[in-house]
Amino acid sequence: MVKKTLFQLHWLLGITAGLVLALMGITGAIWSFQEELLRAFNAEVLKVEVRQEGVLPPAELVRRVEAAQGDQVSMLWVDTRDGNAARIFFTPAPGERRGALRYADPYTGELKGEVAGLGFFNLMLNLHRFLAMGDTGRQITGACTLMLIFFCLSGLYLRWPRKALNWRTWLTLDWAKKGRAFNWDLHAVFGTWCLLFYLLFALTGLFWSYEWYRAGLNRLLADQPAAGEQKRGEGRGGRHGPPKVDKKAPPRVVDYDAIWANLKAAAGPDLATYNLRLPPAGGQPATLFYLLRGAEHERAFNTLTLDPASGQVKRHERYADKSFKAQLLQSVYALHVGEYFGLPGRIIVTLASLTMPLFFVTGWLLYLDRRRKKRQVRAARGAVGDQGNAGDSWLIGFASQSGFAEQLAWQSAGQLQAAGLPVQVRPLAELGEAQLRNANRALFVVSTFGDGEAPDSARGFERKVLGQPWALEHLDYALLALGDRQYPHFCGFARRLQAWLGERGATCAFSPVEVDNADPAALALWQQELTQLTGTLPVAAWQPPSFGNWRLLRRELLNPGSQGAPVYLLGLQAQMPATWEAGDLIEILPRNGQPRVDAFLAGLGLDPRCPVQLDGLQESLAQALASRQLPVGREHLVGLHAQALVDALIPLAAREYSIASIASDGALELIVRQERHTDGSLGLGSGWLTEYLPLDGSVSARLRRNSGFHLPGGSVPLVLIGNGTGLAGLRSLLKARIAAGEQRNWLLFGERNRAHDLLCGEELQGWVASGDLQRLDLAFSRDQAEKIYVQDVLLQQAAEFKRWVDDGACVYVCGSLHGMAAGVDAALQGMLGEVRVQQLIEDGRYRRDVY
Repeated sequence: MVKKTLFQLHWLLGITAGLVLALMGITGAIWSFQEELLRAFNAEVLKVEVRQEGVLPPAELVRRVEAAQGDQVSMLWVDTRDGNAARIFFTPAPGERRGALRYADPYTGELKGEVAGLGFFNLMLNLHRFLAMGDTGRQITGACTLMLIFFCLSGLYLRWPRKALNWRTWLTLDWAKKGRAFNWDLHAVFGTWCLLFYLLFALTGLFWSYEWYRAGLNRLLADQPAAGEQKRGEGRGGRHGPPKVDKKAPPRVVDYDAIWANLKAAAGPDLATYNLRLPPAGGQPATLFYLLRGAEHERAFNTLTLDPASGQVKRHERYADKSFKAQLLQSVYALHVGEYFGLPGRIIVTLASLTMPLFFVTGWLLYLDRRRKKRQVRAARGAVGDQGNAGDSWLIGFASQSGFAEQLAWQSAGQLQAAGLPVQVRPLAELGEAQLRNANRALFVVSTFGDGEAPDSARGFERKVLGQPWALEHLDYALLALGDRQYPHFCGFARRLQAWLGERGATCAFSPVEVDNADPAALALWQQELTQLTGTLPVAAWQPPSFGNWRLLRRELLNPGSQGAPVYLLGLQAQMPATWEAGDLIEILPRNGQPRVDAFLAGLGLDPRCPVQLDGLQESLAQALASRQLPVGREHLVGLHAQALVDALIPLAAREYSIASIASDGALELIVRQERHTDGSLGLGSGWLTEYLPLDGSVSARLRRNSGFHLPGGSVPLVLIGNGTGLAGLRSLLKARIAAGEQRNWLLFGERNRAHDLLCGEELQGWVASGDLQRLDLAFSRDQAEKIYVQDVLLQQAAEFKRWVDDGACVYVCGSLHGMAAGVDAALQGMLGEVRVQQLIEDGRYRRDVY
């Protein structure tokens, strides 16, 4: 109960006070280096020439600046060391706390010009302390500072881990996390890093917020006064209004020579800085702060209290003579800004201040995420109808080649579960007679590989199950079929599954939904049909992972001088941390190159700079057309204005590429061949990546899991076969194997000419030399009169290949579907026999990523 209450208070106060604290953090960080920044931008005003004879005595300096300004001095701040201009405050006007500030050369008394930026920094301090709202703002910042202490202590309690002695649990951030988990990590881990600094800010900042707090610190930390002396507040943070002047007081008289003599006697030759503060009228003491060279920090001042008329010293307080607690009291400001710990302390404290908005932002994101999930749960519970027999699970079977069907199967399961229905999700390879007979309701989400074939993982299911004379009259099912209409036998495997289920007496709940290339409309229809089936609305419309921004880091030509098309190794880096497994894919949204856009617009009479609206954003017509499909025939588009033209064109579809690196490499790499059409124009996807996308340019992309091409679980030999840019997927698998210490790897790779087309040749030879690649067999089709392909080399090594397979090797094929992949499949069946090849597929030991 205590933890729940603390949590509620933590986020409630965080989303209210967090904005004020974020503002205080940013303005405090800006103010902390104001002196250095002002000097950097006003060197001609604030920097002066150091003269051997030293700074002017106060009497002469005051005489000269008062003559130039025509006003009396009320405060002097002089640095005798580093060639900094002196700060001179003149008599304040009635009702003001301080008078005009001027800078002067302490060696000549010359008044300097205006300082640019001084007003900005004064505003930052005003916002930091008062929110530019006077005493009301001071009360708000004070209350928020108290809340900061609560945030630190309650946050520490709320995130206290079970393994509290494990420092990694406290201080390390898992960059692989995403979404809410990553926001929570940012909030908690960075909060732990900053916790001590924020407590320091709060415990010192309250000194200027509340009189009761300041008085309490003085009572707690100040040294006891000597006999006959009155205890004084040492933090000097109290007065917020103008000084009170007794109208009957005599005029002020100042003996600067006597003051200077007593200062030199007290400080000696190590005087570094002095600050003389004069009273507004006679009969009151003056205060003289001075800093010695080698002081513990820039605020370790010694203090002289003296009679300004005679210069007589009434009290002399040395920083070094004070107790440690009294030194802390005097150093409240130095602790607050980090000066107490020197320049490193100031930098660290400034960085901690700048992170303050992070907690406000992540706190709000976590709060909004919690609200969204609560709304989803309420909506799901409110829409659940009659569930019938809750123990009657839905069986969801999937068959996937690239992982998309598996993803949709789990999304379907989520929709059923949101309706309160129990589910079990299984790959088709795990379904047999018992599972189908025991199920009363089932969903089948299956893809078709190539021209009507079953995915590799479902070949065993087709061979062992389809055709069996089982009675399935009790089974109600629905079918989602994934395919590609460019093949004659579109959704061929799914249709064979449907035919068999119909023959066995199973009842189809609704017409099978066939999806062409992840068509969103067909997927929405499937979701709608499930909604009708379950009697409840889905929690949310299915959305594919969003495209993110990736930056092109490098582009390297891998085959200079080749007879074939250029092949490039591309390096991409995500804007947000990203992770993937070896064998996964990336989907990239290409764009039309400028030549293609210019050719399309030629003759249409439209200005490419004309502004149009696209997805709620304003772009130029040329920019918008770069993301649309541009038809060859334009007759139906003649006469349209710019916006109508954009609206008439459909967006470009994403292109899919095998990833050629592993996440620990630090960059996502691709191997892309530049394609050219018969008219000489570049292919859309390859042209964008290899020619038109500039270095450091941004490309929209998203990762896609390809579980069917992931590495096997155990430590087994691996045979990798591919050609051309198919090396990409194989290279990622090899890198992952090498990183895991697995050396039983064999690569068979084919291309045109050894002299120009051995892609990543130095890297491959290096792996051979290190023993990470046990065998490397190459096939170069153009290096001899008779063309030799990778499947020919495989047949030449048949005996060795069989030994590897007998030893449990898994076979991975990546590259062109027509030609290489078909040739390798034929070679395998010739060497091992059709039955054994089918068994390898069913066992997950023969996997393909072909295109």
